[in-house]
Amino acid sequence: MYHGEDFSNVEELTHAIEDYIQWYKTEPIQQRLKGLTPMHYRNQALERQTT
Repeated sequence: MYHGEDFSNVEELTHAIEDYIQWYKTEPIQQRLKGLTPMHYRNQALERQTT
């Protein structure tokens, strides 16, 4: 993801990584997760455990 990117300091890199993690958990629909985002899949599994 960040190959070839230049960051001026550690804070910039940390912020970029945190943004990517947030995006990955909430945006991409994944085939292996039955067409859900990782967050939706996890929430669905947790709902089944509590009922």
